[in-house]
Amino acid sequence: MKQVLTLRGLQHLALTACAAALLTSTLTGCVPLLLGGAVGGSAMVASDRRTSGTQLEDEGIELRALGRLKTPLGERSHINLTSYNRQVLLTGEVANAQDKQQIEQTVAGVENVRSIVNELAVMGHSTLAQRSSDTLVTGRVKAALIDARDLSANAFKVVTERGTTYLMGRVTQREADRATEMARATSGVQKVVRMFEIISEQELARLQPAPAATPTPAAKP
Repeated sequence: MKQVLTLRGLQHLALTACAAALLTSTLTGCVPLLLGGAVGGSAMVASDRRTSGTQLEDEGIELRALGRLKTPLGERSHINLTSYNRQVLLTGEVANAQDKQQIEQTVAGVENVRSIVNELAVMGHSTLAQRSSDTLVTGRVKAALIDARDLSANAFKVVTERGTTYLMGRVTQREADRATEMARATSGVQKVVRMFEIISEQELARLQPAPAATPTPAAKP
C-alpha cells in the first residue's frame, strides 16, 4: 500500500535522521556542549513563540558560554547547555561540587542570562552508549510532539540527560500537561522535568499567525 508522506511525516523523518547522524558521530573534545536547535529552517523559526530577538539572544548566550567554559574546565567536565527565553539549563557531569558552582557562576556572568537551572551531576562522565540513548529518546519525544494534532511541536525544546527529559517552552497549562503526558509515555524516558513558561490561552491566541487572506476572484468581463 502506498504511503502518503505528509509535512508531519517529513519532520518525523528529519528528526530520526538527525538522531542517527548524532549516533554515528564521535563524541570528543574537552567540553562537549550540545546547543539547542531546530529542524526546518525559517518556517520553524517563524513559529517559535519567542521573539526573533530573543531567539538570537539564546543563540548568543550558548555561544558565549561555550567560549567561557572551555578553558577553565579542560577534560574534567561534560556539559550540555541549553538557553530558552534566556533561561539556561545546565546538564551533564562534573568532577566535584566546586566545578558545579564555578560553571554556574561563569554562565551567570554571560550577558542576557535571566536565570539558571543547574542540573549538573557530581559523578563520572556518561558513556557514549548513554549519550546515544539520550539522543534517541529526545528524538522520540520530539517526534511524538510532531505527531500530536493538538500541540505545536515548535513551541517546545526537549533535552534528555541520563534518561531524564527536560521540557522547555512558552506554552499554556493545557499544552504543558499534554506534552508532559506524552513524554512520560515515551520509551526510554525515566523522568520528566518541566521548565515551562506558562502563558494564557488569550496570549496564545495573540501569538498565533493570522490566517492567509483568501484571494478575491476576478470579476468576469
